[in-house]
Amino acid sequence: MAEKVIHFSMKSDYDDFFAGKKTLVTGGTGLIGRAIVKYLCDAGANVTSVSLDNLNTDSRAHHLNLDLTQFSNCLQLTDGIDYVFHVAGIKGSIEVTKSKPASFFVPLLMFNTNVLEASRINNIKKVFFPSSIAVFGDKAPLTNTPQSAFLNPSTVYGISKAAGENWAQYYFTKYGLDIRSIRYPGIIGYQSMPGGGTTDYAVDIYHSAVKNEVFSCFLDSETKLPMMFMNDAVRSTIELMQSPIENMNTRTSYNLAGMSFSPNEIYKEIKKSYPSFKIEYNIDSRQTIADKWPKSIDDNEARNDWGWKPKYNLTTMTSIMLEKLKEKYNKTD
Repeated sequence: MAEKVIHFSMKSDYDDFFAGKKTLVTGGTGLIGRAIVKYLCDAGANVTSVSLDNLNTDSRAHHLNLDLTQFSNCLQLTDGIDYVFHVAGIKGSIEVTKSKPASFFVPLLMFNTNVLEASRINNIKKVFFPSSIAVFGDKAPLTNTPQSAFLNPSTVYGISKAAGENWAQYYFTKYGLDIRSIRYPGIIGYQSMPGGGTTDYAVDIYHSAVKNEVFSCFLDSETKLPMMFMNDAVRSTIELMQSPIENMNTRTSYNLAGMSFSPNEIYKEIKKSYPSFKIEYNIDSRQTIADKWPKSIDDNEARNDWGWKPKYNLTTMTSIMLEKLKEKYNKTD
């Protein structure tokens, strides 16, 4: 059976932007990578996906298992490529950053710089690098955190993203490599299971609701964090990459906002469809991280530079999440 293609509505001016183009997606079997691969294949691109696992990906893409910490692999992968979407990460990041932070940071830094250097040598037209709201710490305003807020990350993950932003700016300033980046908020999607991160409760809670389980939340009921539905996350990435270079006024990473809500707010939204759904609060160390992260994001620069505007809110996202997960678990009303 043919794999179902996820369609994303893009600006009509860019419908054929990637048609026939050679694109590389690192981390193509991950949550964001899989969705980007699907979009690019649907858009008619010639897609190569690379990762270290053998998870199913779009059959129209050419999938490779290669280690990006080896520079020769990156040089080979980027040869003849037009566009690179570098969204690879490290599996088990949550536990690794707690027990062996250097074991997370060093290889991540290595394959980030390897991909950038290989892209420079092979004259890649555009490179996408994902950053995160984790780059902000307790020195940044928590409400409507501005684009120019001081970066003071409180986690190893945030430190790695802040380093990536600086490398992106350096490679553009020094070599003219057109690198573009977004500071993703918490991303919510039905395509993959939650990974245990600070914002992943907002994915896990939907699974619990559909499976008729009591949900155990590790954050306080009123802890508000910035979030975004997967469809908006992919659309923002594609639209950023399609935008003319003269519109790019930020060369570290763009703030991006979708919606902000608390565990209590998402719980109440789910209860509209599942009245008997229950939640309990068992707060753990991730609360300390969440307390230092923004509650809402000012993304005016993204809106002004390349016309960003989210399409999904908590209500519309919840409707789709519950519908898709009911299909996944073969649940009926």
